[in-house]
Amino acid sequence: MSTSQARRALGRYGEELAARRLTESGMTVLRRNWRSGRAGEIDIVARDGDALVVCEVKTRRSSAFEHPMAAVTPVKAARLRGLAERWLQEHGGAPPGGVRIDVVGVLVPARGAPVVEHVRGAA
Repeated sequence: MSTSQARRALGRYGEELAARRLTESGMTVLRRNWRSGRAGEIDIVARDGDALVVCEVKTRRSSAFEHPMAAVTPVKAARLRGLAERWLQEHGGAPPGGVRIDVVGVLVPARGAPVVEHVRGAA
């Protein structure tokens, strides 16, 4: 398996864990890996009550240099807000509860269970 294949597999695994965590917390996953042309991709689009949630998932091995949450820079946050706008344009506008951007960080250790951290309204 190449490095890029391994990275994609790790990312898919992290997204699976993130979707499970969101569902367990009472949210409804509407879509995964929603693409909007060249603007990019939303990892998970979910509903939390009457709010729409755009969720960025960051997965890292525990030996990685930075914590997964550190990967969501102001530039990344702005891109996510733009993608959220595109989602709303294509899906009938903003819900009564508005839109929130969450981040789920997944830390995968060499041994033991992964650590999944969900930050609401992170960006």
